[in-house]
Amino acid sequence: MLTLTEEATTAVKTITAQIPDSPHSGIRIEGAGSPESQFKLSVVDAPATGDAVVENGGARVFLDSDAAAVLDDRVLDAQVDPEQGSVQFAVTNAA
Repeated sequence: MLTLTEEATTAVKTITAQIPDSPHSGIRIEGAGSPESQFKLSVVDAPATGDAVVENGGARVFLDSDAAAVLDDRVLDAQVDPEQGSVQFAVTNAA
């Protein structure tokens, strides 16, 4: 199952905290069927039916079936640009 780094956990919690009155919100990742493909990320109120749910330290990530299969045994990391405030997510192999 996908794991989250401390940085990814913090980024997901920061992003989803901006959705008022939505305690079950998270980042949803939709896959395209292969590790080389780009993924679609969106902020949602709750997982879709059939989504795998990854929780770490209060951060919630929802994976559709394609993303769950491709990201099994991978690590989600994040980098925040301190000047712009933008977040860049990356997927790496588990150590």
